[in-house]
Amino acid sequence: MAGTAPRGVVWVLIEYRGGWPINGFDGLDLEPETKALVFSAAQAARARVLLVRRHGRRSRDGSSRWAVLRQEDSGACHQQWGTWSRDEDLAEIATALGVPGETGHPPVLLVCAHGQHDPCCAVRGRPVGAALSERWPELVWECTHVGGDRFAANLVVAPDGVYYGGLDAESSVTTVEEHLAGRVHWEHLRGYTDLFPPQQAAVAAALARFGPAGRHDYTVAETVRDGDRWRIRLTGRPPRPGLVDVELQSHAAPPRQLTCHGPATSSAMVYEPTAVRIV
Repeated sequence: MAGTAPRGVVWVLIEYRGGWPINGFDGLDLEPETKALVFSAAQAARARVLLVRRHGRRSRDGSSRWAVLRQEDSGACHQQWGTWSRDEDLAEIATALGVPGETGHPPVLLVCAHGQHDPCCAVRGRPVGAALSERWPELVWECTHVGGDRFAANLVVAPDGVYYGGLDAESSVTTVEEHLAGRVHWEHLRGYTDLFPPQQAAVAAALARFGPAGRHDYTVAETVRDGDRWRIRLTGRPPRPGLVDVELQSHAAPPRQLTCHGPATSSAMVYEPTAVRIV
């Protein structure tokens, strides 16, 4: 599972309480000019656009919400929120993508529950959404496809840029408790979205070797590739080791059905740690 988080540091969230099309935002029947504006602005910012809804609250009246979440290179997290009741209101998203937004907000917890895209996401995601919503009702949103259906239930902590997978109701609550306390564990970690797959796997290996750490306690100092072998050097904040070398070997896993919905088999790339050494 380590090394499978999609790259990206900007998220656009659009609350939509109706049925979610199989292709999410792209499939919505919105005012064409507004939709094209949002789509082009998101593309320019390399943002992932997700439809979201609160667990079990589809019938609530009033305006819906939208948000732009961004993680900066420094690690600072920015959020900008607005509301919409007409399609044209969503044009504000394009403007928001061009400004930093505010800091100091708690992270958003996104649980993939996009059953139209893949039934695994709904069957496994909705119980996780229910459990987390009971504990953190203002932070949790169910969302459309985030990638990696085979790891359902999937959770994205944004704009922290942390992907977790293989969760159930109990483990999701424990995982979020630890995350919010500044302790990322390796067991359900798919990766950090500002890193490339082998770098994500290296951080997970360091967490497995030296114990949980904060989101930014390890940074990548060097990445060296020799064919299917990688050496990732990490720098750690005290009390973590100052320098850690993680060696990995990449290989294609045996073909398997990667999603509940997809009938064809496919092979995924795996980054297997072979050594974790303090330098």
